[in-house]
Amino acid sequence: MGSRFDITIVAKDSLTAEKSIDAVIAEVTRIEYLISDWKPETQISEVNRMAGIAPVKVTPEVFALTERALCLSKITKGAFDISFAAMDRIWKFDGSMEEMPSPEAVKKSVEKVGYQNIVLDKKNSTIYLRKKGMKIGFGALGEGYATDRCRDLMLARGIPAGIVNGSGDMSTWGQQPDGSDWMIGITNPVDRDSLFAVVPLKQSAVVTSGSYEKFVEFNGKRYSHIINPATGYPSTGLTSVTVFGPSAEVANGFSTSIMVLGKMKGLKLLKKYPAYSCIMITDDGEVVASPNLDMSQFVPEQ
Repeated sequence: MGSRFDITIVAKDSLTAEKSIDAVIAEVTRIEYLISDWKPETQISEVNRMAGIAPVKVTPEVFALTERALCLSKITKGAFDISFAAMDRIWKFDGSMEEMPSPEAVKKSVEKVGYQNIVLDKKNSTIYLRKKGMKIGFGALGEGYATDRCRDLMLARGIPAGIVNGSGDMSTWGQQPDGSDWMIGITNPVDRDSLFAVVPLKQSAVVTSGSYEKFVEFNGKRYSHIINPATGYPSTGLTSVTVFGPSAEVANGFSTSIMVLGKMKGLKLLKKYPAYSCIMITDDGEVVASPNLDMSQFVPEQ
């Protein structure tokens, strides 16, 4: 998936652990060949090639994932949009940008973005993109979906505990061999070499979205690499958002959306989904937690 996956397995012996890790790798690879939008042989690539031409029949698994992504696009009113893949990459976060893009260029960059133009036919299991040049992509959900699937696979195989971490999209289950909870570190966005806090997790998922690695600054204002698909402008105001909950797929969708929505709208969104909680760090260093997050479990890093 173009991302690093770290796999930790608790098993009765090394052979079982190795076989389990191989099974996780095979599952991640299987999912990649279903949903990647840069491998030409995948179903999603075929959907994108047929944009504006005809619907494409996909497997029930791909259809269900697309359906959930479209639902997330709707509930966030486009702050999350699976058709972001068609966005022109006019913002550069490699140090080469010297000035803001023109308003005209920004507007043009999102002309083919719009979840409203995705048509799903459940009866026939087809996906159709109404506009030629439209694309859908699972860059903001794929790793989370894969880690959730791998966790479920390991539980079904009787593996009592482990962590599958897909580039920061983390699904955990069970406990460490000594009976203690898994301890997850949250990166300090001010100093990436240190941790903001350590939090115990069990049978849970955690995902962090942040602008502390990729951003540009103009006139003292930080612009994140996470772009608002509705406007074409980068998100501002939040440096990082960490979301906790039962599913890494959903947590990833929420963390990305909240980066775009900002502090107040983000808290309002999450309030409707009490199984999920979050902690945000604003551009000026303020730490904000959703009311349902138990901060007493956090261990400040020394």
